[in-house]
Amino acid sequence: MKLTFLGTGTSQGIPVIACKCEVCRSVDYQDQRLRSSVLIEQNGTNLLIDTGPDFRQQMLVNRVDHLDAVLYTHEHKDHTAGLDDIRSFNFKQKMDMPLYGRPSVLNQLRHEYAYMFAETKYPGVASVTLNPIKNEPFEINRVKIIPIEVMHYKLPVYGFRINNMAYITDAKTVSNKEREKLKELDVLVINALQKKSHISHLTLDEAIDFIGEIKPKRAYITHIGHYMGTHREVQKELPENVHLAHDGLILHG
Repeated sequence: MKLTFLGTGTSQGIPVIACKCEVCRSVDYQDQRLRSSVLIEQNGTNLLIDTGPDFRQQMLVNRVDHLDAVLYTHEHKDHTAGLDDIRSFNFKQKMDMPLYGRPSVLNQLRHEYAYMFAETKYPGVASVTLNPIKNEPFEINRVKIIPIEVMHYKLPVYGFRINNMAYITDAKTVSNKEREKLKELDVLVINALQKKSHISHLTLDEAIDFIGEIKPKRAYITHIGHYMGTHREVQKELPENVHLAHDGLILHG
């Protein structure tokens, strides 16, 4: 299995001219973070998790030429706003793109992209199929996927486990029942927005504590805000098996 970090940042963490923080002024490529998303390649199947506002750029930069399906963690715009650009894959692959998410997420997409679902479609509009999922295992092209429900303040969000890798973003709390699904992981990807307390995201210390409880062989921090600090400095503070992810990082497992 191959996992590519297409983006490891947040809308909060986009470098802008008006911001003079150390991260936004950094010339280190590891501090240039697009919105969080990953591509998982398993047995010839390419699964994308989330289509944020940077989706088109991420596909071009990483030379992604094929997608089999998109999995959605939740309905916030920094994870869904790039869906319209799926049309390039429609044209190339000559197929509707399957989208997987909880019913509330798919209903949100149906509302925000109503023109994709109109009875009479405008020529060339993106074409997708909606596949509702529950908090139970399912398969795409014989790839088994286990949803992991976490809470983003009061909003339920799905992480996903494939083989011995799990990807979780926008989590603040994870129930004991869902933590049971994270046993014996080779790789855990978990969000940590910043060092200061936040109402809906894990802090760096909270993420490290969570990793210490789950005990994966390796862990990677994603969904990083610019208030976290630079990659170089934050990495020095982390345990030996914990790493700050960066855009373009590739893991094999």
